[in-house]
Amino acid sequence: MADADLLFRPVDELAALVRSGDLAARELVELSVRRIEALDPQLGAFIDVDGERALAEAGDVGRDDARPFAGVPIAIKNNRAVAGWRLTMACDLMGDFTPAADHNVVRRLRAAGFVVVGTTNLPEYGIQPVTEPRRFPPSRNPWDTGRTPGGSSGGSAAAVAAGLVPVAHANDGGGSTRIPAACCGLVGLKPQRGRISLAPDLGDHPLVQDGVLTRTVAETARLLDVMAGYEVGDATWAPPPAEPFANAVLREPGRLRIGVAVNPPLPDAAVDPICLDAVANTAALLDELGHEVVEIEPSWTNPALLPLFSIEFMGAVALSIGYSALIAGREPRREDMQALSWEIFQRTRTVSGLEVTGAHAQLQALMRAIVAELDPYDVVLTPALAQRPLAIGQLEHDHEERSMEAFAGGGRFTPFTAALNGTGQPAISLPVEIGADGLPAGVQLIGRPAGEDLLLCLGAQIERARPWADRRPDRWAAS
Repeated sequence: MADADLLFRPVDELAALVRSGDLAARELVELSVRRIEALDPQLGAFIDVDGERALAEAGDVGRDDARPFAGVPIAIKNNRAVAGWRLTMACDLMGDFTPAADHNVVRRLRAAGFVVVGTTNLPEYGIQPVTEPRRFPPSRNPWDTGRTPGGSSGGSAAAVAAGLVPVAHANDGGGSTRIPAACCGLVGLKPQRGRISLAPDLGDHPLVQDGVLTRTVAETARLLDVMAGYEVGDATWAPPPAEPFANAVLREPGRLRIGVAVNPPLPDAAVDPICLDAVANTAALLDELGHEVVEIEPSWTNPALLPLFSIEFMGAVALSIGYSALIAGREPRREDMQALSWEIFQRTRTVSGLEVTGAHAQLQALMRAIVAELDPYDVVLTPALAQRPLAIGQLEHDHEERSMEAFAGGGRFTPFTAALNGTGQPAISLPVEIGADGLPAGVQLIGRPAGEDLLLCLGAQIERARPWADRRPDRWAAS
């Protein structure tokens, strides 16, 4: 029964086939491993693959396994620990460090029955919205291999879009789940801050949340139920939902008040007409579905926002560099990393602790104002990206003189995503259409704090009206 089409099917269907005995888990995992071996040299989606280990694990999955996703293959982004696999963060300084324990999200996904077949590529330290680390080959977009699949979860997005795995782990500190979803025609949710624990290493984080890249809203909802929840020792956590997130996609959302914003938070970021068309078409659909649709222009272009967010974001990058230095047992050196990583590390060393604390406090105040301004609307609709997926090499983040311009260029490519990492609100990227250039075109829906259920409910309604799950790059579907 194993054929390439299987890996484009929803994970619930695959798990049901394994549970019924119509498909052996080992057969399904072997299909994934063989497709990775055959196709990934053209995509650069994976850092490590261990087919023997995955097949052995799949061999232990029998009929009527009670776990909801028993025997279904999955890939993990290579910035989360998978016991016994290299953890690299796509940087040289980490070497071949191999953690002894799983990160919380990996443990929960494995407990649900998923079989890890490999770990996926990312930009060095997850900095850029393109996946072009120095240590590994760049990840390429299955829709056009001359273009980026986005970042920083670009390897995961490429793997799912090309049908190498049916679903993959991602995370998002400035758009790193939503951006690849938009580039590759997938669904990508950044949950509410604190929804998914960062255990065992961190109690919380001001920007980063884990998630997944999927083909359907229903899959995203089911996997959020798997990953979400308090872990002992968490410093902060989101309030639990009133019911499983999977239930939200089964009902109609009712009539909502939806704000439509196309003014980018970065005032110098021009928005591509294809990205604007995707928003206009989605707004028209929402109106047809009976929602109140209102054009708005949030005042999120405050000139103080970018420098304050940059201090927060660069501090997170410096923490990752410091962690890799701890693993290496020595101070970082210029030759250890790309020019942009080194420049960010050097800049953080000139900022005092008082300045960092002050910037954090000021950013929180600005984020409160954004949350308040968006609160009159049940959901806010924006472009997912401001530009079409960039050409490989377009951002020169390893150029000594132009690395910070590459950093700024990444912001102009993706200006609509980072503010929601600052506010902590949930936001989801939906692959609503294919643009005139033949590439996916996505929109972003922003929810109220802890409002993932309504985002998933509305996203599922949009998907029912304009299905997208069967869209795939022909070249990879036929391989």
